[in-house]
Amino acid sequence: MSPAPTAEAPPDNSISTATLNPTGQIFVPVAPGGEAGGATAASIAAAPTDTATLASSPTPAPPTATPEPAFPAYTGPPLDRDKIGLQIYLHRQDVRDLLRHFEALDIGWVKVQVSWKLHEPRPGEYDAQLFEELDRLVAGATGQNVKVLLSVSKAPEWSRPVTEMDGPPADYGHFEAFMRLLATRYAGQVAAYELWNEPNLQREWNGSPLSAADFVALMRRGAAGVRAADPAALLISGAPAVTGINDGVSAIDDRVYLGAMLAAGVAEVVDGVGVHPYGWANPSDSRVADPTQVTGSHNNHPSFFFLDTLEDYRAMLVSAGADALPLWPTEFGWGSFEGLYTPEGAPAAPPAGAEFMAETSEYEQAVYILRAYELAHERAWVGPMFLWNLNFTAALGPEFQEVGYSLLRFDGSRRPAYRGLEFRGE
Repeated sequence: MSPAPTAEAPPDNSISTATLNPTGQIFVPVAPGGEAGGATAASIAAAPTDTATLASSPTPAPPTATPEPAFPAYTGPPLDRDKIGLQIYLHRQDVRDLLRHFEALDIGWVKVQVSWKLHEPRPGEYDAQLFEELDRLVAGATGQNVKVLLSVSKAPEWSRPVTEMDGPPADYGHFEAFMRLLATRYAGQVAAYELWNEPNLQREWNGSPLSAADFVALMRRGAAGVRAADPAALLISGAPAVTGINDGVSAIDDRVYLGAMLAAGVAEVVDGVGVHPYGWANPSDSRVADPTQVTGSHNNHPSFFFLDTLEDYRAMLVSAGADALPLWPTEFGWGSFEGLYTPEGAPAAPPAGAEFMAETSEYEQAVYILRAYELAHERAWVGPMFLWNLNFTAALGPEFQEVGYSLLRFDGSRRPAYRGLEFRGE
């Protein structure tokens, strides 16, 4: 995830029951339980309410999940399952439940973050539980014809010159060895590896000055490890964060950083270029150059706009002669805290730094996500696109901004974006 500069107090930005996006595409709301082509056998139903009573003493009904609100029906061209990806939280989750979600949403890809420092806490020693969880997920997904992308970053403390925050190892050979281990273990099962995450941020590259050239050197070693064990696996460059910050210390602007990656030869290393085209609170079709902006903050820099980021990156690849490489949006999404509640039952609010999420309703979140997939499908140079995220509400509380992006609420009920994806094209 990218850091969020402090936003202004956002205005109310509610929408009507039928939303017209900037291109004229109409998303028609579908009532809860209404027909959108009919639910499939894989649909994940909300918990039923027990209305039975005893003659002698009434028994209160058990609590139910949050009622499902209306959701937008996708009416655009068919979306290719093989380009629909989703990032999940895996630790201590029931893989069978995750697989049911994959089936309900009919996704072709799943992304899992592999924290190297947790998987190899000491040199040559590996966390058995974490690898067993990963084994089950990889086996289950591949058995369900869902391709797996493993995103690997965060060097162990024993390999780094400093232990604060996260960053690369002092010896890039350690990264090569760990990637070789992963590719050996999952040869023929894991379809792709993303080499690192948001390396233009100090918090992800601490211990060394921010440097795209050094990052490309690290990826060369990681790529060598994968290709030695599984030459068929695809390699995707770690995506820079979109921040609007370019101070050279806390962050380097993502466009500047990508240009330096291209100059350092990243096109020779990978099969696809990672990109994180977050939209903040801006609609999918909007651009920084629009004469009128509909949001109250994060609207004055191209890094805050989904479509600007995609098309700017593509233009840079074409200019560098690397247009054969597809863009892989390995994270994207819109955050909303509507429908999320604290453990005490009070409506949750976006945490400090994520106030912009208050400008996006759950319904708008769904509209923007569906439209983003449609826009990406219109561009042949965009590869699989991974929505952030399915279920970080299973691990984090309302004080974390990550939960605003989740498709599932804290009680496990499905948000409108989930249901819009579930019934797309039906």
